[in-house]
Amino acid sequence: MLTQAQEKSVSKLMTLILRHDPVSFGIVLDPEDGSCPIDELLRAVQAQPRWSGIKQEDVEQVVRNSDKQRFELIQDRIRARYGHSFSKIQYKAAEPPALLYHGTNKGALAAIWKKGLLPMGRQYVHLSEGTHFATLAGSRRGELVILEVNTDGAKESGVSFYYAGNEVWLADRIPPECCTVTDAGQKGGDRS
Repeated sequence: MLTQAQEKSVSKLMTLILRHDPVSFGIVLDPEDGSCPIDELLRAVQAQPRWSGIKQEDVEQVVRNSDKQRFELIQDRIRARYGHSFSKIQYKAAEPPALLYHGTNKGALAAIWKKGLLPMGRQYVHLSEGTHFATLAGSRRGELVILEVNTDGAKESGVSFYYAGNEVWLADRIPPECCTVTDAGQKGGDRS
């Protein structure tokens, strides 16, 4: 069983492999869902000297305990649910809840009010059904601001939404007029 610190370290390695640089680890992701056989991921992780003794149960522990539920096991395959920068993973369009949330920082608000929410180096804008995941994502850099996204307004502007699983939703972009600061993120500032 991995310690919490080991889990975090393995999770970061799995994120690198499954979301950002599979080629460097000899992994070929399925172009449709971004998955690979779990035994291939396990071999890539074990090839790292620090993790030569890792077992499939350890990888399963990381998947199970991930705070943002980044990974998904489907039979003998594993994938990152979202956050890819390597290649564009395809998702089926789905009907989102009326409101979704996005965590960001106060310094990003001026750009968001001008251009809206953009993927910023990722394939999609990441949104969540509740403020918990938005808080986790937005609290990494600077003063946290939680934006509420009006999905009906975004759909009227031609935005499609995709469900990535575990309360995470994706979109190509969100127009600025569909975003407002929530009460939970009020200290981040209002739109001016």
